[in-house]
Amino acid sequence: MIYVPCKKIVAKTKNQFWFGADYNMNIYRGCSHGCIYCDSRSDCYREQDFGTVKVKENALEVIKKDLSGLRRKGVVATGSMSDPYNPLEKELNLTGKALMLLDAMRFGVAVCTKSPLITRDTDILLQIAEHSPVVCKISLITTDDTLAAKIDEAAPLPSERLKAIAKLSGNGIFCGIAMMPLLPFINDTEDNITAIVKAAADCGARFILPSFGTTMRAGSRNYYYNRLDKHFPGLKDKYIAAYGDNYVCDSPKAKSLYRTFAGQCQKHNILFKMKDIVTAYKSPYSISQLDMFAILNNGEL
Repeated sequence: MIYVPCKKIVAKTKNQFWFGADYNMNIYRGCSHGCIYCDSRSDCYREQDFGTVKVKENALEVIKKDLSGLRRKGVVATGSMSDPYNPLEKELNLTGKALMLLDAMRFGVAVCTKSPLITRDTDILLQIAEHSPVVCKISLITTDDTLAAKIDEAAPLPSERLKAIAKLSGNGIFCGIAMMPLLPFINDTEDNITAIVKAAADCGARFILPSFGTTMRAGSRNYYYNRLDKHFPGLKDKYIAAYGDNYVCDSPKAKSLYRTFAGQCQKHNILFKMKDIVTAYKSPYSISQLDMFAILNNGEL
């Protein structure tokens, strides 16, 4: 276990449109799930030995201090740069305890993970939902466990993640799927998309947010190509010919795939546009109600 120093953990988001989050929180650095396409491996993030999970020192004390210094309440996102429910979390319970702090200090939360371990914190997520918005995003880009073992090498299998969605949604938690990225020439097929939407509907998912392609830049591109050579021999050359050094690598079938995806989501009454997802999970909490929490907690009344 490696501890790294930190002065701040909760920071204002640069893009509030992303699931309506106001703040961002990453307790861990690096990730052990081994997803071959992960953008967080990019050199621009300066994360050495990304596959080794590091723990931020005194994380709970830092989070409490950060939250206490915020003038306005809001939704705190976690899971943007590393999975908050990596294997170390089962022992350390730092994410679980951070959720307790969010609850005590009247903040909402937006969680993104690939791990069924999130279901351990069902009760605390429900407690937060009593006063603030809660949204849980389970990352899933195939329902095929065999394919997932190649592209999400050490992550929990899709079948396990779908069971987690069923448990969360069955308990009334607003939960859905982050279907991103779809990898060109690998899982960008109509059959894959149709299977994901059906599985989402079967387990009670409220939404699926898609991305019809992937991203690559220095660091993450090299790693991705190395794994393609292992699992999909010859496919790297097809990528190089199609995308060169492009950062955004859309599927050649993106437009037709979107039409299929949208039709399937509408058929199963599943949300798939960001504005609709944010509106749906925040709608029980009026703006005036959230502002009142902020006023009360800042002693302005």
